This record gives sequence, C-alpha cells and structure tokens, in this order.
Amino acid sequence: MDLNLSPADIAFRDMIRAEIPSMVPDDIKERVENLQHLRKEDYLRWQAILDERGWATPAWPIEFGGPGWSPMQRVLFEEACFMAGAPRQIPHINMIGAVLQTFGTDEQKRRYLPGIPTLRDWWCQGYSEPGSGSDLASLRTKAVRDGDRYIINGQKIWTTWAHWSNHMFCLVRTSDSGRPQEGITFLLLEMDTPGITVRPIYSLDGVHDVNEVFLEDVAVPIENVVLGENQGWTVAKFLLNTERTEIAGVGQSKRLLQFAQRLAERLSESGVSSVRLDAFRSQIARIKIDLRAHEWTLMRVIAAAPGDPTAPSASILKLCGTDLLERLSTLLMDMGGPVGITYDEDARNGRAEGTPPYGHMLNGTSATYLEFRKSGLVGGTTEIQKNLIYRETVNRWGAQ
Repeated sequence: MDLNLSPADIAFRDMIRAEIPSMVPDDIKERVENLQHLRKEDYLRWQAILDERGWATPAWPIEFGGPGWSPMQRVLFEEACFMAGAPRQIPHINMIGAVLQTFGTDEQKRRYLPGIPTLRDWWCQGYSEPGSGSDLASLRTKAVRDGDRYIINGQKIWTTWAHWSNHMFCLVRTSDSGRPQEGITFLLLEMDTPGITVRPIYSLDGVHDVNEVFLEDVAVPIENVVLGENQGWTVAKFLLNTERTEIAGVGQSKRLLQFAQRLAERLSESGVSSVRLDAFRSQIARIKIDLRAHEWTLMRVIAAAPGDPTAPSASILKLCGTDLLERLSTLLMDMGGPVGITYDEDARNGRAEGTPPYGHMLNGTSATYLEFRKSGLVGGTTEIQKNLIYRETVNRWGAQ
C-alpha cells in the first residue's frame, strides 16, 4: 500500500492546518492545554463553529448535509483539530448519524438527523448494564410490546453524557428465544420520557461524565425501532465497529505526545538531571515509533476494499489506540514527578481563576492518568478485543 498522501490530500491537510487554529476560541484552547475538564458549553460552542463551516459532521456524506470527505480527509481533519487545541468531537455524532443513514426509515432520518450537527439533539449510548461486563449479548433491559408501543424496564450504566442528553439510542431485549443476540432490538428514546432517571457516577478523577440510567415502565412508540424488532444485534455490531475506529485516537495520542515533548523541554530548562531526561526522551522516541505504526495501521484500514481479508480489524485499532493513550498519560505522570501528582479539583473542573496553581498541564497530569485507566474498557475491554482478533485470525487463516 502507498502510504504517501495524494496531492489532493496534501492540499486538504494544508488548508485544514492553516484554518483550524484560528477557529478555536482562546479560552477553550487554554482549558484543553491545561488538561482541564471541559463543560457542555465548550462542546456546544465548538460544534457551532464547525457547523458554520460545514464541518460539524465530518463522516457524513453530502446527501445528508456532511462535507463528503474521504476517510483519509476525516483523519487529517481530526488530527488538525487535536493539534490546534480543539475539544474532542462528541463521537456519538458520527455513530448515531451513520446508524440512521444506513438503517433508519425516511421518517427517522427526517426527524432526527437535522438536530445532530449542532448538538441541539445530544445523544447518549444505552448499551452497558450492571452485571453484564463486556458481554453485551447478555443484556437484561426488557422491552415488552404493548399495542403500538414498547414498555421498557431495566438499567444502563457508564452512560456518558446522559445528564446532558435529550436522546438515547438503546439496546433492549424483546425476545428470550434462540441465541441471546437474536432477541435484541435497537430503540431510539427521548430522555424526558416519564420513567427515565439519570444518576451521576463520579470517576477516579472526580469528574462527572458517566451515569447510571434507570428505566421504569418507559413507553416508546414502535416507530422508534431501527431496522426491525430482534434485529438490533446487526445495528449494534455496525455501531461498535464505528466506535472502535473512532477510538483509534491517533490525533489524541499526537496531542498528548506534543504535551510530553513540551514538558521535556521545560524539564531541561529547569535543570533536571540528564539521566532522567534521557530516560524520558527514550520513552518519547519509543512511543513516536509505535504511534507511527498505529497510524499506518489506520491508513491500511482506510485504504482497504470492503471485505479485504488482509485488512486489520477495528479491534486492532482499538487495542493499540488505547494502549498508546495509557502509556502517554503514564509518561506525563512520570515526567511531572511530585508536582504532577498534585491535584486541584477546582482547577481540573475549570472553577479556579486564571492559570492552574501547579502550572501548565501539571495540575491535570494525575487526573488525565486516572481518566485513561478506563480506556481499556470503553467500547469493549482489551480482553474482548484480543479474543475477537484471535477468532478473526482463526476464521481467515486457521489455527497455527
């Protein structure tokens, strides 16, 4: 495969890199570069800015209001945004957008797609459940048909941004016959429907991003089914592949690597011993090499024809991407030393005035380290990804 960018891709990359930095508001960039927790308003402002340029839905085709970019252009765009200090784009935008465009009815497309680009309609993902772990097929939230509606009872957990959302795409059990995967249905819910209760879960870094969601006699009309009753597993697999490709996180890893390089320069200026600096620089060099290999793997996925048996799977992208994020956050923690361990919750959550008390980045290193401990769980655990890769390898080439 030719890993060189085409002239058109180079022109696109140069255009994006020139324009994105001037688009990011200074206060948002400052919070990002100080590793502070972003607020809902920050995401809304950035999404509105992108929407004005027609860049709010980078994975959407032109027919649905997107820019119609190629996969390579989407990667270049994401990288330019991360390197310019922009917030990470809410992944549900491309996830639910792709689902509705692929499987949705005309009415579902008309009703739901227009509100997604600006986050006027903010979606959360109702997949994980207590006691199910990574075995999504074992979910127990039940939906019983009652005339022209379903009555839902159950619980979802680790639901990111449910407290900010007004919609949820949700997996429910509509049948107990056959294989567990055969009785799952994909439903669209309004979060203000009676019977839905959202309770916060505070993560290790003290931040409220995830939630548990309780559903008690929640009535959802049958027209909110995507694809068909008991066909939700097909939709779920499609969406998870989309999610895991997003979790490849090349741009995010490059941003953290950039932070590590800046921190190394500061340590050098502050008189840190050459032995310690050399150890950090060696780790940075190793991560650079692995990140380049990860980027090439992503490019192989992008360039592969549908059904190409030699193409890496989304599970490989997810596995390698989360490993890099964990290693980079650990490296930043090590480089910060005793100062990097210190944590000020007010500064992390943007409630402190001015510069965080422990300086640029250092206040957020411990929180970032704790935050990325979950990266091996999101979108399917590391162990699950390894199992999937093994099964795929055996199916294609046989056991060795």
